[in-house]
Amino acid sequence: MQSNASPRPLVGIALVIGSCLSLPFGAAIATQLFPVLGAWGVTSLRIAIAALLLVVIVRPRPRGWTREQWTAAALFGLSLAGMNGFFYAAIDRIPLGPAVAIEFLGPLILAAVLTRRLADAAWVGVALLGMALLGVDGMIGADPLDPLGVLFILIAAGFWVMYIRMSARVGAVIPGTSGLAVGLVIAAVLLLPVGVPASITVVGDGQLILLAVLTAVLSSVIPYSFELAALRRLPQRVFGVLLSLEPAFAILAGWLVLGQDATPLRLGAVALVVAASVGTTVGVRGARRRADAEARDDGDAPTVFTGPIPLPD
Repeated sequence: MQSNASPRPLVGIALVIGSCLSLPFGAAIATQLFPVLGAWGVTSLRIAIAALLLVVIVRPRPRGWTREQWTAAALFGLSLAGMNGFFYAAIDRIPLGPAVAIEFLGPLILAAVLTRRLADAAWVGVALLGMALLGVDGMIGADPLDPLGVLFILIAAGFWVMYIRMSARVGAVIPGTSGLAVGLVIAAVLLLPVGVPASITVVGDGQLILLAVLTAVLSSVIPYSFELAALRRLPQRVFGVLLSLEPAFAILAGWLVLGQDATPLRLGAVALVVAASVGTTVGVRGARRRADAEARDDGDAPTVFTGPIPLPD
């Protein structure tokens, strides 16, 4: 699906922001299903619906895939199952905003490892400070964080790092969105043991089906499609820091959908997160302009960000 025209960094930035908007609102809606289906049941149902929708839309043809492509898709599916399952298990026990803040330690650490410029490291530090403020707010607020919920979200953070790495790999070795569709099918199969009871409960209840489909679209189809496309247009270190917008939108979703308060500490964290995201965006545009200028000086074609940078082994 890669076109001959060079993708612009701003397109990748817009895709990441769209993902950050969609995910927390989907999660907030999902919590309304927890009392009936359980966190893992909702995860399984959501992934299965998303997989079905994408298979119908994309119509992947993996028959001729190589072993490398199948391995990438399988690991991608494993990361999807683990990341989503443990995230839902966590937000069943702790508020949405602090959960996203703690989970974000995963991609923040990845961004810090991959960064090659001092400015990028500085913006990671700003975003990390915002995450710390969210964490402090969750610990000293009226509702203390459940230790098991914190453990679940830390596990989810590890799977999030795996998801970023494997999403980039899938985008590099599998054309279009076929890798995403097959990855979701694999994740649905892995979650099948906990999904059967939830499916039985949902059958015949139109309201539950509607909420499940809405959760699948907002939490899986839209964000994963957007992120896979964004990773083809942005370096991974930039992608990682731009995801720092997600805790801000998680606070907004928690406030609008779940009635969770936006405290001064959380608002301060939002300001730091937005500052880090803006700084990273400016850095991408500046780096692209410098690369283009150097290419013109050398008489070469302009250089653009065309896909994920090589992953560290």
